[in-house]
Amino acid sequence: MVAVDLIASCQDSIGQIGDEIADALVYLDAGTLEAFQFIGAFPLLLELGARAVCSLESTSPLDAVAEWNSSFAHPARKIVVITSRLLSDAHRYIIRCLGNHGTVSHCTVLTAISEIGHSAYVGSPLGPDAFREYETLLIQDHEELLKKCGKLNKDKDNISYTERDFTSDGDTKWGSGVHYGPSESSPRKKDFSDDDLGQVEARGKRLSVTVCHFPMIFSPISSRTFVLPSEGIIAESYLSNHREDSLSPGLPSISTGKPFDGDEVPPGLTLTAQFLYHLANKMDLKLDIFSLGDTSRAIGKLMMDMSSLYDVGRNKSSAGLLIVDRTIDLLTPCLHGESFLDRMLSSLPRKERTSSCYAAKNPQTPSEHSQATVKRSPLDIKVPFESAFGKEETKSRTSMLSESMMAFVSGWNSAEVDSEVTWLPDYSDEAHDGKVGTLSGSFLSNYAGVRYLEALLDTGAKDGLVLIKKLLMEALQLEKLSSPSKGRQTASISELRSMVQMLCQHELSLVRNRGIIQLALAAEMALQEPQSTRWEAFTSAERILSVTSAETTQSLASEIRDFINTSTSVESHKQGNTMGSTQGLLTFQDILLLTIVGYILAGENFPTSIAGGPFSWEDERSLKDVVVDSILERPSSVKFRFLDGLEKELEAKGRSKDGDRNKDSSEPTSTTTDDFDDQWDNWDDDDDADHQKEEAYGDMQLKLEVRDRVDQLFKFFHSLSSMRLHNQALGEGLAALSRFETDSYSRKGLLYKLILAVLTRFDIPGLEYHSSAVGRLFKSGLGRFGLGQSKPNFGDQSFLIVFVVGGINTLEVREVMKAISESGRPDVELILGGTTLLTPDDMFELMLGSSSFT
Repeated sequence: MVAVDLIASCQDSIGQIGDEIADALVYLDAGTLEAFQFIGAFPLLLELGARAVCSLESTSPLDAVAEWNSSFAHPARKIVVITSRLLSDAHRYIIRCLGNHGTVSHCTVLTAISEIGHSAYVGSPLGPDAFREYETLLIQDHEELLKKCGKLNKDKDNISYTERDFTSDGDTKWGSGVHYGPSESSPRKKDFSDDDLGQVEARGKRLSVTVCHFPMIFSPISSRTFVLPSEGIIAESYLSNHREDSLSPGLPSISTGKPFDGDEVPPGLTLTAQFLYHLANKMDLKLDIFSLGDTSRAIGKLMMDMSSLYDVGRNKSSAGLLIVDRTIDLLTPCLHGESFLDRMLSSLPRKERTSSCYAAKNPQTPSEHSQATVKRSPLDIKVPFESAFGKEETKSRTSMLSESMMAFVSGWNSAEVDSEVTWLPDYSDEAHDGKVGTLSGSFLSNYAGVRYLEALLDTGAKDGLVLIKKLLMEALQLEKLSSPSKGRQTASISELRSMVQMLCQHELSLVRNRGIIQLALAAEMALQEPQSTRWEAFTSAERILSVTSAETTQSLASEIRDFINTSTSVESHKQGNTMGSTQGLLTFQDILLLTIVGYILAGENFPTSIAGGPFSWEDERSLKDVVVDSILERPSSVKFRFLDGLEKELEAKGRSKDGDRNKDSSEPTSTTTDDFDDQWDNWDDDDDADHQKEEAYGDMQLKLEVRDRVDQLFKFFHSLSSMRLHNQALGEGLAALSRFETDSYSRKGLLYKLILAVLTRFDIPGLEYHSSAVGRLFKSGLGRFGLGQSKPNFGDQSFLIVFVVGGINTLEVREVMKAISESGRPDVELILGGTTLLTPDDMFELMLGSSSFT
């Protein structure tokens, strides 16, 4: 059997569109850009003949000038747009591209969403023939905007490519460009004759548009692990509607065993089913589909409805697909586990989202669906690059950068090559502010044939630094440089920094080894303060909760209450002491995440004591009191979704507390006799007393409102602890999987136990099989004659795909691979996928942050 390689499959898919890429300007949206960064696709695109690879959201007329391939003697005639979003969402950027490049006569649009996906999505104005419709709509809107701008002139195509004039103030005057403006609306459905489809007369030549489906847009973290692009429409779409059993729009609803109604299926389920179906077709796989959870069952049913008898007769390889709800195991992604890559991702800053600009409402779309997206954290990380050089060398390199950019921009205008550029900003100061001198972009899964992330995925938190040191030593050997620490089995930050500086001494070495340099700098940042202290504090607190949860509910509630009180005292100390000595300790937001962990652990260890919650009435009342007090102690710094509507009151409370604190620090501690006599006449004045009464009344009113919100918050905690009680069969299945907990000292996640169970052919209650088209035929027809088909087992297949609806984390990847090695089935090939790559902070945002229902 051929080994699975998702990275190679993605690169092969790009190679199959080489004819469209050749001699074209390639535009990638934010989701596609993230996916292509993981596989290192940009050199491949240039090898295929792309003029330039540009950002779709930041399209500019200058894109046509910045050609990487200098062999072209004519202006750009083709544009290729690759998008991970709906065509209606990307429409205004596509039409802006056409307006920026007046010489373009052909536009190819490759979208990750199929025609059926477009027609099934509630917010899309396109129908079943979506691609053909959009070709017509794009051409018509482009033609109308040309006429509207007064730019339609047959003589425009005769303007020389070198006649574009660049002014010294940075503005451009394009002889053949058309600028529509940034706010074009989504396409409108219009009536056209068949002769108009696909092409239209524009500027003396026929403009043609081609729209195709390109399903291989995902982010392969390794050759056998992938997630969906964070800013793609599939990952951003709702996975659950706002109902009683819903936790977050970005997570599946709690499994109750009840099927979804046809009108209640969230858009994310339809798009996920479409993606998995077309991914299997692209890999020539015939799937036996299994599901665990209500949302996964709905996706499996949608996939079976898409299959047909025509899929059966084709020569396809057999494979098993297991779809799992993330809500069945919320604890694993909330924990700070034994994964070095997880630690780095949790510590590094991310790129700001660009897809917020897609939130402009479509007038053709109902308002209730126009904003129905989940804000996923981009996997595009930022690593400071200054530490790779010494301070003096950094300044010299920064000045060289500024001079190089000035020379580059001076060359835009051939008539003024020797002119001085006055509008270019000086980057020497900005380099030290982090604006210049950063390595941005996703971690490269494949760089120069080396799979760095694949090696890190199988590395624990303690061994990650040693692995990166080993990779740096190999890079130094290839560069014929001596390693400063040969023969030592340990690693330190100073050693990594010295090796990185050696690799950065020469520009070619820096370019060749930028993948491992990026990882080394990221590891250094993750192990610095305050990130290191915060991570260690989290792991220690989670270990305490895990041990205490095996004792009594009273002891577990006491630990949670102590954590909350500790965070309150830390915040108070920070406000009174600006020395920063407590920097890195857990904040109130961190304690709320630990409270979620505590309630989930209580539900797992005390499943029979959940009537009004896992804790007694007295313990929970005490927990609510300390949460309310903590919020009122720091009213200006708590900004959570469950406190929406109280922002002004809390800010006023915070200003009042700050004023009282400053007043107390400035007033004298003693009162003289003269002051006492002066105030004698004011004792009968009731103004201050009335003001104090009003302030006390306002404080009491705010406290009551905060308590109401906290009561709702604890109802949410109750739903987390009682998830196993909503579905009896699923609860029995999870209880049965506990026998695969091989180590009593370290907790294993659901996927580890699930893979061990299915590979040993253990029957799991709640695991549902979706029969194929042939299976339904045997069941309804030939089964009457005793020729029925037996129910297959997921572990019978040698090629397995596990997809977690809601996302995976890096620790689960390591545990799944460990489960395969422990199962004694070396013949098994497994692909693990998920909606997104989760960190504990992402889980907080989904359940209590900006992407929550709470």
